[in-house]
Amino acid sequence: MTAKNFIENQVVTFGCRLNTYESEVIKANLDKSGIDNSIVFNTCAVTNEASRQARQAIRKAKKANPTARIIVTGCGAQVETDTYAAMPEVDLLLGNDEKMHAKSYQAIDFGLSREERLKVNDIMSVKETAGHLIQGMSEHTRAFVQVQNGCDHRCTFCIIPFGRGVSRSVAAGEVINQIKILVGNGYKEIVLTGVDITSYGSDLPNQPPLGNLVQRILKMVPDLPRLRISSIDSVEADAELMDALSDLRLMPSLHLSLQHGDDMILKRMKRRHLRDDAVKFCEDARKIRPDIVLGADLIAGFPTETDAMFANSLSLIDDCGLTNLHIFPFSARQGTPAARMPQLDGGIIKQRAQQLRHKAKQALNRHLQSEQNCIRHILVEKNNKGRTEHFTAVTLDNEHQAGHIIKAKIIGKTDTELRATVWREGDV
Repeated sequence: MTAKNFIENQVVTFGCRLNTYESEVIKANLDKSGIDNSIVFNTCAVTNEASRQARQAIRKAKKANPTARIIVTGCGAQVETDTYAAMPEVDLLLGNDEKMHAKSYQAIDFGLSREERLKVNDIMSVKETAGHLIQGMSEHTRAFVQVQNGCDHRCTFCIIPFGRGVSRSVAAGEVINQIKILVGNGYKEIVLTGVDITSYGSDLPNQPPLGNLVQRILKMVPDLPRLRISSIDSVEADAELMDALSDLRLMPSLHLSLQHGDDMILKRMKRRHLRDDAVKFCEDARKIRPDIVLGADLIAGFPTETDAMFANSLSLIDDCGLTNLHIFPFSARQGTPAARMPQLDGGIIKQRAQQLRHKAKQALNRHLQSEQNCIRHILVEKNNKGRTEHFTAVTLDNEHQAGHIIKAKIIGKTDTELRATVWREGDV
């Protein structure tokens, strides 16, 4: 094999923060296995578009690197096994459990039979999630730590439980040990991540819920400046988690899995909360942490959604005081109950998604305007970019070392982010 057609191992990540964390484990597994000239695609299956993008990237990579071994894993490989197995570009398929073990990558060669190319087990049979120690996150200034995997709920629009399996938690001691390693290696912000992290601990004997874990981390890793929590199901937030919001080292931003603002649609989604529950949670969070910034996922055009139902979802942005919105036009996933419900016209779905995005843009602009002249502590990323405590994007007026936290004054904004300059004592 010549240097021209030989490439270093690569891992291409799609989707969530949990996938980003797991990609670091995959990189370590590739090194342990001894294979080379491989490209691993850690796929997402949350939407049809996510699957399409992954398949497109696989074809493009094989065309550019015809001798490379193409390995596909992640939720796409788990729930759309036949689709990816039919792709001539793919040399090996690994399920979400198999990808976490170095032995799965050993003895890979061309010309394997279909049976040898497929290593995708029944994810529902996996009952434990082991902690995997990583030393850092390549190209990331904050580190993600997995505390949980899988989901026991069955929202009618969601395919992810079939890609991730049942809810299972990482033991608190392993989580804390991993965070200590990352902090020792210089990371100043840790993000707790999983599929349904507010279900943390329910599968472990004598393990209190997520709030207890958060408080233990803050107590047992005193050198950690910033702890952040990824997306949560607000109806599952326990009392200790709410209490933890008062600790200034827990960042004042939460992203909520709300999905909709109408009670009937929420019931048809099989969500576990109603509209008033979402509003009350946001009010309670602000009583504890007045400066907290709240974001949410919202789906536009869910089956049977009427104009009045959509209006309830649109007004939820103001009623909850949401700032950072992820808007998803409904996309039916084969195998989910929602795919069998009466579907809305695609044009209506697109129009409603645009309305939600317009409302979200207004909400973000209000937040950016309210930040003017404030002093914030910014975790520096590359290219003069960074994030405030509220996870608001910032561009700094001078270059600073990535991974450091600097004190800065907000001096301006664009439509999507803040502008800041280093703050010095005495500045007005």
